[in-house]
Amino acid sequence: MDGSAGRLLVATPGLRDPSFRRAVVLVLEHSSGGALGVVLDRPLDVEVAAVLPEWHPHVSAPGVLFGGGPVGRDAALALAGLPVTTTPPPGVRPLTPGLGLVDLDAPPEVVAQGVRGLRVFVGYAGWSAGQLDDEIHAKGWIVVDAMPDDPFALDPGTLWRRVLRRQPDEVALLWTAPDDPALN
Repeated sequence: MDGSAGRLLVATPGLRDPSFRRAVVLVLEHSSGGALGVVLDRPLDVEVAAVLPEWHPHVSAPGVLFGGGPVGRDAALALAGLPVTTTPPPGVRPLTPGLGLVDLDAPPEVVAQGVRGLRVFVGYAGWSAGQLDDEIHAKGWIVVDAMPDDPFALDPGTLWRRVLRRQPDEVALLWTAPDDPALN
C-alpha cells in the first residue's frame, strides 16, 4: 500500500480496538518505514478556542479539536482543504491535490485566505514498518478513495457509515453492520 497518502482506511466491523473502532483514518504517509494518519471522525469536547484561540475563527464546523489517534496526544496538527487550481498559501504543505498540512505556527489569517476547510487534530495514528499492511491483510481495514470533503465532514459521527455506503459491491453492505454483532 506504499504511496497511499490521501486514501482512507475504514475500520471493518470486526476491528474492536477502541482507538479505531468504526474509525475512518486519512493516510498522511505510508512507506516501507511505516504509516501515519489521522482519525477523521472523533470530535472531542474541547473547543479549538480553548487551545488555539487564534485558529478558532478559521476552523470548519463544529469548531472543536478532533482526536487524530492514540499517538502523540500532546501535539496538534491541522489539515486544510485546498483549491486544486491554485498555489497553496504560505504555511500549508500540499499532501495530495486538494489537501495540505498546516503549519500551526503560521499566521492563521494568511493560511485561511487560501483554504476551503480547516480542521485541527490532537494526536495521530501510527504504524511501524509492515504493521498496517498486516492489519489490512487480516481484514481489519478497508482501503478506499477519499472524497475532498471527508476530512471536513459536517457530521463526523456518520462518516464511517457514509464512506462505506458509497463503496461498490458487498463493501457497501458493511454500513448496515450493527454496533453490537451479538444483537444481529
